[in-house]
Amino acid sequence: MAEPAVRKLPQRSCIACRTTSDKREFVRIVRTPEGTIEIDLTGKKAGRGAYLCTSYACWEQALKKGRIEAALKAKASPDDKLRLTQFATTLRDAVAV
Repeated sequence: MAEPAVRKLPQRSCIACRTTSDKREFVRIVRTPEGTIEIDLTGKKAGRGAYLCTSYACWEQALKKGRIEAALKAKASPDDKLRLTQFATTLRDAVAV
């Protein structure tokens, strides 16, 4: 009998700390075709994507050093930056609890 094929899980790297792991362990950030930068929790939105760990430290570093904008090759609007910062704050608060 033939053994069932083992499916390989897609690997991704965090744009802040450069660790590599299963795609599902990261949060995807996407530059939509309209040019906005959004958080994509489903991992299926159309557009150029980048991945970050669920660590607040990685989000803080990526936001301060402009790594999100560099990875997505787009300038983030003040509204985009506010949404990303608010999401990062929820990560920090989740760890504190």
